Amino acid sequence: MSKQKNNLQKHFIVFVATVVAIVILIGTFTKDVANNVALGLDLQGGFEIVYEVSALKESETLADMSIVAQSVSKRINVLGVSEPQIMIEGENRIRVQLAGIKDIEQARRVISSTANLTFRDAYDNELSDASIIKEGGASLAFENGVPVVSLKIADPEKFGDMTEKVSHNANNIMVIWLDYEEGDSYAEEALNARNGLETKYISAASVGGRIDGDCVIKGSFTESEARELADLINSGSLPVKMTEIYSNVVSADYGEGAFELTARAGAIGVALVAAFMISMYRLPGVISTIMLALYIFAVFAIYGAMGGVFTLPGIAALVLGVGMTVDANVITYERIKEELYQGHPVQKAVLEGQSDSFWTIFDAQFTTLLAALIMFFFGTGTVKGFATMLMVTVVCTLVFNVYVSRFLINQLVKSGKLDNHKTWFGVKEKYIPDFNKNQEPFYEGPFKRFDFIKVSRYAMAASLGVFVLSIGLMVFNGFAGNGALNLGIDFSSGTKITVSSESAITVSEVEAEFDKLGYDVSRTQQSGESVVYVTINAALSQDELSEIKDVFIAKYGIEPNDNVVTPVVGRELVKSAFMLSVLAWAAMLAYVTVRFKWDYAVSCIIALVHDVLIVIAVFAIFRMEVNIELVSVILAIIGYSINNSIVVFDRIRQSVKEVKGDLNGDVYYSIVNDSLYKTFTRSMYSTITTLIPVICLLVLGSRAIITFNFAMLVGLIAGTISSMFIAPIVWYYLRTKYKPKAKKVKKVYKEELDEIDIEGINY
Repeated sequence: MSKQKNNLQKHFIVFVATVVAIVILIGTFTKDVANNVALGLDLQGGFEIVYEVSALKESETLADMSIVAQSVSKRINVLGVSEPQIMIEGENRIRVQLAGIKDIEQARRVISSTANLTFRDAYDNELSDASIIKEGGASLAFENGVPVVSLKIADPEKFGDMTEKVSHNANNIMVIWLDYEEGDSYAEEALNARNGLETKYISAASVGGRIDGDCVIKGSFTESEARELADLINSGSLPVKMTEIYSNVVSADYGEGAFELTARAGAIGVALVAAFMISMYRLPGVISTIMLALYIFAVFAIYGAMGGVFTLPGIAALVLGVGMTVDANVITYERIKEELYQGHPVQKAVLEGQSDSFWTIFDAQFTTLLAALIMFFFGTGTVKGFATMLMVTVVCTLVFNVYVSRFLINQLVKSGKLDNHKTWFGVKEKYIPDFNKNQEPFYEGPFKRFDFIKVSRYAMAASLGVFVLSIGLMVFNGFAGNGALNLGIDFSSGTKITVSSESAITVSEVEAEFDKLGYDVSRTQQSGESVVYVTINAALSQDELSEIKDVFIAKYGIEPNDNVVTPVVGRELVKSAFMLSVLAWAAMLAYVTVRFKWDYAVSCIIALVHDVLIVIAVFAIFRMEVNIELVSVILAIIGYSINNSIVVFDRIRQSVKEVKGDLNGDVYYSIVNDSLYKTFTRSMYSTITTLIPVICLLVLGSRAIITFNFAMLVGLIAGTISSMFIAPIVWYYLRTKYKPKAKKVKKVYKEELDEIDIEGINY
């Protein structure tokens, strides 16, 4: 007896020790994890730029992109930017993200400049390239107080021969060019210099005789210009031409404000989710809250260790993941409550609840992982970052909110301390049958008599009404010349400028400034009192953007953000968005078909199409901007919606297997209604725990991702409706209209054996 008591006590000690270890882990390393977090450019300012890479000459082949990326990396190093992101995309694209950089225009010049340094005579004959200079041999120097660039010569003899040859020319000028192009002429540029115009060469000096040592480049340099030239020479020439096709600039003030708002809103959302879980599930809710804290800590730690950069959509994915990861606990706890209402003892109820819920959770999380993998491998930029966070979320959900959470609750159950405390699981004692009094299970719940199939027609009618209204408005706007959808520059190309102020501003005064500058503004949108979004259909040049920024810095004191998308990028984003959605649907269709059957898969896909169309329809009705972030939302909703549908279908499949006798229309009707009744509470709780953080982000978070959060809100509501009132109803229709082929029963032929006579038995 004493041994058994000690064994029970041991489980309780393990529980307490594990909880204490988790608290110590989080408390000890939270600061280190926070310091290791790298913030994206939308949270600390900076810029993102995409270059199309081409050969310097049409006759040349394009250099290896990895070599180009290394050259770009060298250029960025001289800028002193910490943790730059350089990504090769496709065969001839490079995406560069520089967070925290101050001088964006300098960065543009340094990164994209070919920096092919050549020494030429006055007749434009090449004497040598930059290989004659020692590696890292260019430096800022001063001559008589004037900034110059000092060059350390690697081959003094060759340099001596060059200078001697130039000294014997009639025009004894040695010209140093940066990015000399065929057709350039020293004679023409020298004429420009005499007329006070800028020249394409960087230095021209007369040579009186042989020079066997180092040299300097003289010009009308400022100190910063001389330093930048030295850095360019040291970084080496770029073997390609870099054409800017996309850019997104975020000022530091705007980014910091967005981070503070988003972080605060996320924290409030997480706290509300924890409070909801504790109020609904009592002790398991407390364990769920501990796991939630461990989950958030682990996501930040893993993402930081991977070298990931936190962006606004990434944080939104993390907060969305809070709701989705809590859902794993909701599924398990609801199963446990069902077993307790059946009158089972605590230990059996927990064991059965965990067993029944595992594959439901796995299938639901795996389908979300499929969407994330497709976004990661086929998406770019923001979509890829969102996908990475989503994948980390799924892994952490399965590890912490399935295995660790179950380990903790099992230790408590095995300790025997919960045997007489069933109400600690959130069940009501008056509904628990007393087997000592021969009571049968009698708890039915509030929706037992609810006819879900009958009510589904109203949900379908509401969705149809939204579709019809959106189509009507799209047709009207199309004829009015406004476009069927309010396509952002991500899909239509152009320039989006975010004008911010420390005080209140209006759309009219911002439009007036653009009118003075001579720009045709296609669309403006107010966001709060101090931010106005301005869209121009044309992709503006850097000179034009600089002019606009100077005006608004002088007027409002804050540098505007800009986002420029060229037509080629816009077309490709439309194609990419379509392909990502199709691939996600195909992957999920295949997985659900394998795990369930084809009619389950078809029903899920119809529900997913419904969810996507609802989101697009709502955007059409309210004329909200359709941008690349909407692709992330749609793919996330695809994963979330099929998550809910699988939970319902798992119950339906289980009920179908339990039926003894013929399956007809009435039986299927009863199965669908009963399954929806059993999963309704879970679906509502899951939706609430996911909606809470999204609503907090929408109301309290940064206006920079208001479109993202609104789309998430609409998609989550649509996904809940479709998983309850569309997917199972479509399945019911398919099952009653399509008769699955009955399995052929193999006939077993018994071989007749001759009787064997055995003495004492049959004779």
